[in-house]
Amino acid sequence: VTQDWLVYHILTHDNSFALGVVTALQFLPALAFGMYGGMLGDRYPKRVVLTITQSAMALLSLLSGVLIVFHAMELWTICVIALVFGIASALDMPVRQAFVIEMVGRDVLQNAVSLNSATFNASRMVGPAVAGLLIEAFGTAPGFFLNAVSYLAVIVGMLAMTKTELHAAPRVARARGQVREGLFYVRNRPELLLPVMLMGFIGTFGFNFQITNALVAQGVFHRGAGSYGILSTAQAVGSLAGALFAAHRRQQPRVRLLIISALVFSVLVAASGFLPSYQLFMLLLLPIGGAGILLATSCNAMLQLGASPDMQGRVMALYTTVFVGCAPFGSLLVGWLGGGLGPRWALFVGGLICAVSVLGCALYYVRAKRLEIRVADHVWWPRTLADDELEDEALLADVRAR
Repeated sequence: VTQDWLVYHILTHDNSFALGVVTALQFLPALAFGMYGGMLGDRYPKRVVLTITQSAMALLSLLSGVLIVFHAMELWTICVIALVFGIASALDMPVRQAFVIEMVGRDVLQNAVSLNSATFNASRMVGPAVAGLLIEAFGTAPGFFLNAVSYLAVIVGMLAMTKTELHAAPRVARARGQVREGLFYVRNRPELLLPVMLMGFIGTFGFNFQITNALVAQGVFHRGAGSYGILSTAQAVGSLAGALFAAHRRQQPRVRLLIISALVFSVLVAASGFLPSYQLFMLLLLPIGGAGILLATSCNAMLQLGASPDMQGRVMALYTTVFVGCAPFGSLLVGWLGGGLGPRWALFVGGLICAVSVLGCALYYVRAKRLEIRVADHVWWPRTLADDELEDEALLADVRAR
């Protein structure tokens, strides 16, 4: 929030293109460097890698605050800082995701991932409001200083961990082609490729609420910034509820949960584009946020539980690269549709693309895992047939044909 305000209102005097450039510089490195972050996590101790990346981001936040205090911050300066920050974040994300299972083990991974999402969404409800108050009272520098201090908590936590209590994965020796090896590993395992594909499509065409909520609040219901903030809060409340529900579940996530939550999310997003009132749109953001975060936490847990220990870094790198790195392209599409066809159609088209993609991913998984639909006893859900069952089915079909 503070960086956006600094770029948009102070450095460029309401230039939206400049804001888009800075945002792209911060998030596009995830597409270019995400897989290398996963490779670093597999080669070296994840705690060491995270300590370095978190320290780099803390120093960048501190530098930003100092430049503002001494009136030395310019547009090109914040562009460079955003780019370097984006590279550090791209290296940090997959390692941080894969480090969860090393901290808690496999038995409570689903709960740990869900609680992490709960704290994340709780911060989404508090952080923007705090940033706005700080900007109003003291300007933009304190926001960067507090952000720098917040990294110290993470760094101290990393250094305070007892190495012997971690469930450390075996380290991978340095070799050529390890990024490509990770891609082939996921491609040949449908149970890993499915959550990556789901979050790729949903993240690209569905998770664009920072744009769609603003378009709907102002362009459809003619509301101001306060109403836009309420929409963001409503979605965060729904996401928090979904994360707590996922944390309450004791079973490991199943493919059925992924498909159902993805379909519910997609249909609700498409339907939200045609709601007649602001209040109904705000209320529908609650289940949309809940379904979206339930899908994200389930995909995360399924990938970490399904990947072998020596591949977890690269698997989570592919996940974060697809989920975060492709988001700018979806934002451009949604912004273009919102400007050309209107905000309502932008939501409908985005939700429709997500729904069709989910069905396509489900059909891929059915074919890849040799599943069949048993209507009577499985209620339209595919069930795996063992090899001996396949032989019996083939023999029975041959007998019937004869």
